[in-house]
Amino acid sequence: ALAMGAYALALVLHLSGPIAVVVAGLFMGNRGKRLAMSEATRDHVEKFWTVIDEVLNAALFLLIGFEVMALTLTTAHLWLMAAAVPVVLAARFLAVALPLGILAVRREFTRGAVPILTWGGLRGGISVALALALPETPEKDVLVATTYGVVVFSIIVQGLTVERLVRRIVD
Repeated sequence: ALAMGAYALALVLHLSGPIAVVVAGLFMGNRGKRLAMSEATRDHVEKFWTVIDEVLNAALFLLIGFEVMALTLTTAHLWLMAAAVPVVLAARFLAVALPLGILAVRREFTRGAVPILTWGGLRGGISVALALALPETPEKDVLVATTYGVVVFSIIVQGLTVERLVRRIVD
């Protein structure tokens, strides 16, 4: 009801319906859980959405697997995947370091925040889903394969080593 109502109200006010729904969801998620739900209800809601998230991620990765099996990987694709990983990490570093550097003037951050946020910025299903949603062009296969390579690197290498990085920085 909240999503439909927020969307309808936004349309009447000539505003963005999707943005209104996101704002309503953020409001309910941040304030509604705390103010309008009992502890038991909050626990059930969080568990429900956690299960839904896991099921949808599993379905997405299953579909991604089918799509990747249909791709013809060439040596050029593998080189692009390998080249894209450091580019993505560098972009993530800049996206984290610049704002934290500016905000550090007014606020102190945990030691090692930049490397942890850079390395821990795991990419996943949304990146591949966006690549798969591109229109059919000759470049689509290259973009899907490269995106998939970055996601696989992110999940396997970064995901399995981020704890070690945190321990090294914290100790």
